[in-house]
Amino acid sequence: MPKPTKKLSSQEQAQQSDPVCLNFHDIILRTKDINILKGPHWLNDQIIAFYFAYLKKLKYKNNSEVLFVAPAVTQCMKFISQEELTTMLNDLNAGSKMFILFALNDNITAHAGGSHWSLLALSRPERTFYHFDSFCDQNGGAASQLMHQVKAAMNYKRFRLKPMKCLQQTNTYDCGIHLLCMAEKIVDYVNIFKCIDGVGQLKQETVDGKRAKLLKLIVTLGGKHVSV
Repeated sequence: MPKPTKKLSSQEQAQQSDPVCLNFHDIILRTKDINILKGPHWLNDQIIAFYFAYLKKLKYKNNSEVLFVAPAVTQCMKFISQEELTTMLNDLNAGSKMFILFALNDNITAHAGGSHWSLLALSRPERTFYHFDSFCDQNGGAASQLMHQVKAAMNYKRFRLKPMKCLQQTNTYDCGIHLLCMAEKIVDYVNIFKCIDGVGQLKQETVDGKRAKLLKLIVTLGGKHVSV
């Protein structure tokens, strides 16, 4: 007599229909995340958190002067109290970093979401928060909000916000790709010049080829169920 089939919970059913493709330093990418990368889709928090973790743990592991702040943490920083933010920044050892890169979005709540990504880059040597927005400074308000929060928590009274001229997106969904490409370009630049001002703009072909490179990277890191 055949054994009765175990009934799966709704969570187990969801996991079966959306299997894990990669677990990288506690960042889990699933099939739905891979499908987002195949586009044309807006990048989610998980993909950006994964790439920031890759930059920190592998590509720039020897650079202790740069801090990468993932989307969920950045979003939280916009809304928590000064006391909580100070504790969070201390836990991240932010005071010892020369450069801090924040993955910023326009979400007006403390939870994941939003509709547009941009990059806010803090340079301690230049006493400046540089904002790189690929869509007409749409996130200018969010950048200002986060800057004032961090300035107060870190006692950076003389620091300023500087919107930067940068390559503009040619569609409605590649803002996250621009963010990732620009973050990488900035770190390559500060590794040489120890500043952000003067970093060049992205090339369109860099943005156009990034999704394919991300998929190949995931495969290289041991990703499963990924077709490139």
